[in-house]
Amino acid sequence: MAIDPVGLSPRSASQITREWRPLYEQGKKDAHSALDVVRSGHRVFMGSGGGEPQHLAKALEERLHRLSDLEILHILSVGSARFTEAGVDQCRLKSFFVASANREAVAEGRADYTPINIVDIPGLFRSGALPIDVALIQVSPPDDHGFCSCGIAVDIAKAAAERARHVIAQVNPRMPRTLGDSFIHVSHIDAFVEYEEPLLEVRLPIMNQIALDIGSHVAGLVEDGSTIRAGVGSLSVASLYALEGKKDLGVHTDMLTDAYLHLVKKGAITNARKTLHPGKIIASFCLGSRDLYDFVDNNPMVALHPIDYTNDYSIISENDRMVTINSALEVDLSGQVCADSLGYEIYSGVGGTIDFLRGAKGSRGGKSIMVLPSTTMDLTRSRIVPALTEGAGVVTTRGGVEYVVTEYGVAALQGKSIRERALALISIAHPDFRDELLEAARRINYVGKDTGESAATRAIYPHDWECCVELPRVGNVFFRPSKSIDERAVKEFFYSLPHTEAYLRFPSLLKVYPHYDVKAMVNTDYHREMCILGFAGEKGRGRLIALARYHLADDAISAEVDFAVHPDFAHGGVATAMIRHLAQKVALRGIKRIVSYIPLGNEQAFGVFQKLGYPVDKARTAGAYEIRVLLDKPAAS
Repeated sequence: MAIDPVGLSPRSASQITREWRPLYEQGKKDAHSALDVVRSGHRVFMGSGGGEPQHLAKALEERLHRLSDLEILHILSVGSARFTEAGVDQCRLKSFFVASANREAVAEGRADYTPINIVDIPGLFRSGALPIDVALIQVSPPDDHGFCSCGIAVDIAKAAAERARHVIAQVNPRMPRTLGDSFIHVSHIDAFVEYEEPLLEVRLPIMNQIALDIGSHVAGLVEDGSTIRAGVGSLSVASLYALEGKKDLGVHTDMLTDAYLHLVKKGAITNARKTLHPGKIIASFCLGSRDLYDFVDNNPMVALHPIDYTNDYSIISENDRMVTINSALEVDLSGQVCADSLGYEIYSGVGGTIDFLRGAKGSRGGKSIMVLPSTTMDLTRSRIVPALTEGAGVVTTRGGVEYVVTEYGVAALQGKSIRERALALISIAHPDFRDELLEAARRINYVGKDTGESAATRAIYPHDWECCVELPRVGNVFFRPSKSIDERAVKEFFYSLPHTEAYLRFPSLLKVYPHYDVKAMVNTDYHREMCILGFAGEKGRGRLIALARYHLADDAISAEVDFAVHPDFAHGGVATAMIRHLAQKVALRGIKRIVSYIPLGNEQAFGVFQKLGYPVDKARTAGAYEIRVLLDKPAAS
């Protein structure tokens, strides 16, 4: 019987350490002999993922004909499907997560899925709500002090071994010795089955262009020095790979994969700026290649802990700038996220999604990001939907979601109304589905009946127009094209200006500011007209401090430009940076000159255009100066 390590006196602990070798020799058995303790009706825990004790699992399968009513517990199958074949009624698999190896069996009712936040599983074992008769685990050979490491699969295996009536360990020399809270003493194990075999490996998923585009958008939300965690799937992996240009990233995750190893090799992950466990990668299990397993072996940079530590939201939140990236299967227009099922069919599981979402919410500067493609693989259905498919599970409530990312951009939903959420999500849906999504939003009263299709409804958001600059007197300023969701922010910007500023700084397009149609301003076609917004502070959370707009003239080679900067940020270089960015981008579109009108008495605005690096002509007209910036000629020396 396993010994509870809690409460050992210093003397008894020392004695156990000295006398472990006889215990180990006495406990050595072959697999079939060790499994004699398994009886009909037992609940058997099976180590899973890359740490599955394959030799023990195979031996248990071979003796099923002698048993009945076994219940097999585990998290994740990545090898061959086990204990789920049709016609096998001596046992039943109960999984806390569904993967390809057991997805069909769960769908057909031959195996069970238990929805649960992964952090809560060890509590089921400790409370007795889910007692374990036999735990089958895989460990490294004991060290000089008699401690074996759970290696790449600490997760829930350590808790299961601590509470099981019988513990059988496959001792595999290929199992890495991982540091952290991964160790179990030989005195807590009843039988040792020495058997060397390769650990199960998992290749990184193939990343298509959609995944790469999503990863690029996610990278724009992640700051240098952030601590990161990503879920399963190609979109999460692509999001990690897109971070290779970042600096001093840290890792606090449940699952460690080769994508993190890639970032370590690129120098992006250093853990130098972590506020919890600085200098260390914190994880609970590894799933990947032999290169990854070799990397974590006896590596002081990596510490593996039980899942109820890594996924404890109060611990996660101690990491400043904690960013969690999770994949979704569907998102409805109110922001509800389904991540574990396709209708009634269970596809994956709750896993650590909510654990890390809560942790990121509590983190200083933390972010929670949901990623999904805009459509199904066959392009026939939108994954952004008016309402979740019947039977779909709500993994993340509409109150919990913060950022949603598709290949068409980012929708920031935190603090947004249902109307604003619907418009934001429609803007990142596939263009072929935006009209019907807008019609559905009107039908269910998420948006007003008078909300019609605009120029931006089917327009593709120009991500290449996004730009971040650092100005000495202002700090970081993020410039981007406007979106439909910006209507309220633009109104607030104008209302915050001194009354005269609206006329002096926006003289051409904005004749009568209080009656101006702001809706038309932010809903542009991104071609004949464009509105650029400038936000001070962190991307996605900054304050709107500047606005510029151009309108293409009939000759298609000149554009009329107007701009406004909040007085609190005047003379800080914001206007110059914004107009320079606009000028460079329109020049690439073949526009040869930009024109602006400056009221008499506001000659200081000349400087904005004179600093652009292009020739500037000016002429006085009735009540104003006409400024012409020639984009097709080099500036005079």
